[in-house]
This record gives sequence, C-alpha cells and structure tokens, in this order.
Amino acid sequence: MITERVRKLREQSVNAIPYISMERAEIVDAVYKEYEGSVSIPVLRGMVLKELMTHKKLCINDGELIVGERGEKPAGTPTYPELCCHTVEDFQVMNDREKITFKTSEESREIQQETIIPYWEKRSMRHHIINNMTHEWKECYEAGIFTEFMEQRGPGHTVADSKIYKKGFMDFKKEIEDSISKLDFYNDDEALDKKNQLMGMSLACDAIMILGKRYSELAKELADKEDDPVRKEELLHIAHTCNHVPAYAPRTFEEALQMYWFVHLCVISELNPWDAFNPGRLDQHLYPFYMKEIEVGTLSREKAEELLQCFWVKFNNQPAPPKVGITLKESGTYTDFANINCGGLREDGSDGVNEVSYILLDVIDEMKLLQPSSNVQISKKTPQRFLKRALRIVRKGWGQPSLFNTDVVIQEMLRAGKTVEDARNGGTSGCVETGAFGKEAYILTGYINLPKILEITLNNGIDPMTGKKIGIETGNPADFETYEVLFDAYKKQLKHFVDIKVKGNRVIERLYATKMPVPFLSVIIDDCIKNGKDYNSGGARYNTTYIQGVGIGNITDMLSSIKYNVFDYKKLTMDELLAATKANFAGYEGILNLVKNKTPKYGNDDDYADNIMSEVFHAYYDEVTGRPNGKGGVHRINMLPTTCHVYFGEVMGATPDGRLANKPLADGISPSKGADTNGPTGVIKSASKMDHVITGGTLLNQKFTPSLLEGEEGLDNIAHLVRAYFRLDGHHIQFNVISKETLLKAQENPDAYKNLIVRVAGYSDYFCNLSKALQDEIIERTEQSF
Repeated sequence: MITERVRKLREQSVNAIPYISMERAEIVDAVYKEYEGSVSIPVLRGMVLKELMTHKKLCINDGELIVGERGEKPAGTPTYPELCCHTVEDFQVMNDREKITFKTSEESREIQQETIIPYWEKRSMRHHIINNMTHEWKECYEAGIFTEFMEQRGPGHTVADSKIYKKGFMDFKKEIEDSISKLDFYNDDEALDKKNQLMGMSLACDAIMILGKRYSELAKELADKEDDPVRKEELLHIAHTCNHVPAYAPRTFEEALQMYWFVHLCVISELNPWDAFNPGRLDQHLYPFYMKEIEVGTLSREKAEELLQCFWVKFNNQPAPPKVGITLKESGTYTDFANINCGGLREDGSDGVNEVSYILLDVIDEMKLLQPSSNVQISKKTPQRFLKRALRIVRKGWGQPSLFNTDVVIQEMLRAGKTVEDARNGGTSGCVETGAFGKEAYILTGYINLPKILEITLNNGIDPMTGKKIGIETGNPADFETYEVLFDAYKKQLKHFVDIKVKGNRVIERLYATKMPVPFLSVIIDDCIKNGKDYNSGGARYNTTYIQGVGIGNITDMLSSIKYNVFDYKKLTMDELLAATKANFAGYEGILNLVKNKTPKYGNDDDYADNIMSEVFHAYYDEVTGRPNGKGGVHRINMLPTTCHVYFGEVMGATPDGRLANKPLADGISPSKGADTNGPTGVIKSASKMDHVITGGTLLNQKFTPSLLEGEEGLDNIAHLVRAYFRLDGHHIQFNVISKETLLKAQENPDAYKNLIVRVAGYSDYFCNLSKALQDEIIERTEQSF
C-alpha cells in the first residue's frame, strides 16, 4: 500500500520535467583547467569527484526518507563534457524535439558555448574515438553495420554486490593504503602507475564520505527550521544515518538503502556509465538487515515497504543523460537500465526467495514506475507461489518484471570461467546481460546488424542504400550454384565486419584505460584495489567485452526464403528475387506473397527455418567469441536490440523474407513480425534451438491480450509457458499484455493515454514517448493465444 508520503514523492517524480543541469560540467571544467597536466590522470579523476561532492547543490525533497539527487532537484540531468561535448545546436535539439526532451535554458546554452565547448570540443572521448577510428570503421558506423556505445557514454556496465553492506568507505580507504604499502618499486615496473590509480581511488572514497557528511549537516539544518515534530524527527534520523553511512558499514535496513544510494550517485556522477549501476540481488542484500530488525522490533514490514518505495522514487528521479544522433536511435529513452534482481539462488545453491523478495514484488506492483527496471530470477527451486506473484504483476500490462532462468544464467557464467560462488551471486542487468556482480566489467560495445550484412553479401560488398563499397567482393549472388556457397559468402562478410568492429573496440578500450579511469567504480569492484588497476584497465576479477547481435529472426527468414525458393524448390531465380527486393516488391506481389506467406519462418517450431537460425547464430558466435580484448578477457556475444532494431531497419532496403524497405527488424531473438503463426509454444521451441548457454544473454518478447491471462487458468497457462521455456534452457522472456486496439487508440489520442506503459525491449517505457516507428513495431507484434 502506498502511503501519502510516497504518493506525493511519486507524483513529484512522474511530473518532473527533465532539464539539463550545467553544475557538473562547470565543476569538471574548473578542476581540469586548474590541475590537468600537474597530476596523474587517475588522481585528476579522483579530484573531479571529490570537488563535485564537495560543491554540488544538495537536495532533500519534502517528506523523503532516502536522500540524494544527481542534479539540483529531481530530473536534473548533468552533461559529461569529458565524454561528449555537445554543440549548442545539440542543446537546442534536446529542448525542441518531440520525444525524450531535455529543457535547456538560455543560461545553460551560454555556458556551453562560452565555457565548455572551447575547452572540451577536442578533449572529449567522443572526439578521441572518432579521431582514432579508421575510414572503414567510420563508413560501417555511418551505414548502420554496427553502433558504438562508448562514443557518448562510458563503459561502466556492472552491478553492486554485498561488500558495500559489510564495509564502509573508511574500510575501503584502509584497503587502499595497505595495497599502496605493498607496492614493489624494485621489481614491479607498473608500481608507479598502480600507486597513482590507488591514490585516485582514495580520493574517490573521500568524495563519497564528504557527500554523506554534507547531507547529515543539511538534514540537521532543516530539522532546526522544521515546525512539524514528526518531520523534525525524521530529518534528525536522516542526519544520524548520513553521519554513519557511507563512512561506516550500515547497521539497519534504512542505512543499507541509504548506503547503496550514495554509492549509486557517485557511480553515475563520476561518469555516465552504460548501463546505469544497480544494486543487483537486492533481496539477498537486505534480508539480514530486515530479519535482524524484525526480531528486535525496530522495523515493521510496512515500514520496510515504505522505505523501499522511497528508494524506488530515487531511481525514477534520474533520467538517462541526453543522447544525440545514432546513439539516440539505438537507445531512445529516459530509462537508464538499472535492473533490480529478485529471487534466484543463494551462494550455497539453495533457493534465494525470502520475505524481502515478496516485499519487493509488492513495491514493483504498487509503484508502477519506469525506473528502476526489475526482474525475477526463476530457478527449478523457485516456489510456484513466487513465480505466480510476479506474473500477477506482469498481466497488469506494463511490462515489469521480466523473467530470467537462473539455472541457465549460472551455466553461462560457469562456462565463461566464473567460480560457482561468483556465478550464484551474479545475475542479469541492463536489458538481459549476465554478469558476476561486484566482480566483473562486462562491457557492451555496440550492436551489429546481422541482416544488413546479408544485404551487402547479396550486393557483392556494396551497400545498396548508399552505393558505397563497404564490404568485400564475395561474388555475384546470381552465380552462386548452391545455398552453401551463399552462406559461405555471408560468413566471409561477417568476418570482415567483425574484424573492423573488434579492431575499433581495442582502440577504444585503450583510450578509456589511459584517458578516462573511474577510481570510484574501481573501489567497489573486486579486484581493482588488490591489483592496483582501474576498472577500465582490466582491474576487475573478470573482464568481458560484448557485441550484441540484432535481427536473428530476419536473417533467418531471409536465408530461409533464398534456400527454400531459389535453391531447394527453384520457385524463383536469384535475379528474380533480388529484382523484387530492389523494387520494394512493387509489381512483384506474387513473389511477396510467396516469400512472406508460403516459406518456412523462424518462430513456428519448424526445423527447416530453425536449423538456419542455429547455423547463423553459431556463425556469429564463432566469429566473435574468444577474440581477446585488451584487459585480459575476451569478446563474447549476446542477442538484444534496445531500440536499435528500428534504426537498423531504417538503413536497409526490402529483404528476401518479404520485409519492406526501412521497416524495423525483429527485436531480440523474437520472430519477425507476423511470422510466428503457431502460437507461443511454437515460438519458445524455436527460440530454444539457439544455444543460450554460450551467450551472455538473449531477449525474447511475447505479446498477449489481457483477456487470455484472466483468472487462475490464465495465470497457470503463462506460468506453464515460462517453466516450459526455462526447461528448454531459454535465458529470458518478457511480456506485453495489452490489446492492439488499445495501442492504436493511444497512438491516435496520446493525451488520453499519457500514462500507458509498454514493454519495448529490455525495458518498459511510456508508449507516447516512443517514436512512431517503434510504436508501430510494438502494435504489429503477434498477439499470441493458448
């Protein structure tokens, strides 16, 4: 149940208008101008965070119990000039665009023009990245072969573990001092570099403790002025809490939440990581605090729930920082992908569901906020009661929580070399990505357009959208005598483009390692302190680099169409099929009907198509997985799109599966729109023929009308579907439970449906905040029935 306090805080959060705050940019600018070149870069980065936490404006909102904002108030969104130096025109676009707007004042534009741009225009990471990329990389990027996550955001994709609930930052400082004292300057050529990294980490510890002390002092000041005795006592309690954490380990449920929130603010203020940091296994972390206080009577279930509701609001107050250009197209949302895990297994392999797990589900249900994202981890040991409680929320139709197969997630990590303990303590974050929480840097580097590569193969290395030759010459497809020759040509093109992407990744990794360390994030990820190495330089226990495959449903159906109609049954010649696609099927309606409606498609438990899917998937896996990164780890794959499937479709013409020019690709590992005609069991059987365990995550969307999930029978049906898919080793599944008619009405009359939330890809969003193309894509998803 939402209290009046939480109702007001939630309303304030939902109605807050995102705006650009220049406070961070000005502080960063001042520190660099005074100290750059006189101290090491890790120390400089530590100084930046310390100055920011010393001088930023603080905010305690009326009635709140968990304190701290990234900006001056809710929805205040900083810029990160050291990553991306926006133009004044960018600011105007952010202010004026119809979707995902950020208000920019005349004053902010003036500061950007006169102070930030002159210094940062050629110092930003975006500038360094673009400047250091090859001509072929740039052509591939501009053509939509792949995207690049790090050209506007940092690589900090990771999650918290339990250490911040067991230690305070005074403890971390002591560990850093001990690590410095053990440096061997006689025999270790990297000793000085390690010392500088550790000194930067020590400054970052100072930064978060300064933030806590300042909030303690502000709460005392507000308490002195407060007339309401209840609120006065609450403010004094906040002051007491912030005087203890983050310097010292939390002792109570409330202190644990506040500790995490200070950590979160420092991670997302130090740099703008992709995706946002999150607490990971929150129910596991909070359960000891909860039980201890319940037993002694200092906490009730209701109070714990209210504290968590206040905690939820804090996430929603922080819009993802603004993006422009291609990066906006691949991730056009305010959501910052902080994805809280619930359930799963404990470190000893026993069921992880506890009383806090159910409280978290109640909070998800009651708050109905875009942020944080939430998921439930379902293992063979998970009680059916817990699964059905989660699905009761799902069937309300706003896309949370998503569901993950804990047993497969753990297998994925074990296969990638994690210990069983680290695997069981890990989970999923961002959209669907698997990681060892608190111990792994698992960096997403960008999406790759698998169908586009076939389009270029069918044009002998030329991009038909631009006429530029960006691929290699693999032959005229009309001369291919067998399907195997075609597929071999595709694999050669795939290798060519993956080579270009990985080469770029290695350069970008090095740029971040040398120019943009993250000393605060390094403090809280094992084993950066022990190794004396930054998170961005291989300091973490595990270091994984991902490239995300997009459009597996389309590439499968494209190849199925060619194999079935051109080679196996000779219903068409290659020239006839390519002429039809070149004409966008205008005048070729018979061919369109053939390839769209009379050809095997992925998503129907049809081995003809599904075997092709498996072959393409393994070709992609073999080409990427195992390639070394620059941090002692390797490249791996996962299969997810965010909103990139829409952008990737925009840069493609019509395709041999009957998809028309510029239309979106399929999301995640979902079938192409309208291709799945054999119901949800057909979809999960097809999807399960992909080897999920060798990936770092896959995303499967399903859509149902609300009436199908009504009552206990409807709930049982969807629960059985989830369990069946997970028995087949599926990684993840999520649901939109909404009718096509409702979506069409919302598209026609957005003001009447401004609070309508839908599942997009690995996140939920307001339907009216989505682009028309993305709205249409969701509307056209197959409505399943049992």
